[in-house]
Amino acid sequence: MPPSGDQSTADKPVTDIGVQRLSRVYAQAILDAAGNAGCRNEVLDELRALATEVLPKVPAAAKVFASPRVSIEEKGAMIDKICAGRVLPTTLHSLHVLARHDRLGLLANVVAAAGQLADERDGLKRAEFTTAVPLDAAEREQVVADTAKALGLRLAPTFTVNPDVLGGLVVRVEDTVYDQSVATGLQRLGRSLKQRSIHEIQYRRDRLGTP
Repeated sequence: MPPSGDQSTADKPVTDIGVQRLSRVYAQAILDAAGNAGCRNEVLDELRALATEVLPKVPAAAKVFASPRVSIEEKGAMIDKICAGRVLPTTLHSLHVLARHDRLGLLANVVAAAGQLADERDGLKRAEFTTAVPLDAAEREQVVADTAKALGLRLAPTFTVNPDVLGGLVVRVEDTVYDQSVATGLQRLGRSLKQRSIHEIQYRRDRLGTP
């Protein structure tokens, strides 16, 4: 069991290669079961919510899930207490399978692997868009559409903000990084985001200098 001050692995993905491979095995089994039951997306959403929203707010449950010293029966009881009647039967069954194999501590990794595997099965490439300033919904939709068209790919996007991004916009599709040169539309957006970032920085400085 990790020291009491350490964060549980139940709500934080681990980058170890062996862990990732093992997580993918369980993710594939969960997706297959959920697909056969016709509720793949719903099960993914429920598991993701548990890993990223519920457990971080219930650290005692997260510690139980991650601890090898807690019995399978106790973990099963905790699962039922938190989830029974609130999630689909396939979701509940998946959690009990992880508990029986003492893998509940890998829940965040399994959820991440399941999301990636689902995207692969749907023919989607994961794309991370890093912008100098936050984008609204319309801007996000446009930049994804422009990038997908330029690259000839179907994308599953995520967005992060980094004011230090040169040019205003960087796109990573799996292991390949693109700047806004991939399309004219992205060039325009990149220049616009860069200008917005400069203006926001200047505005904050002006406010700090105001008595």
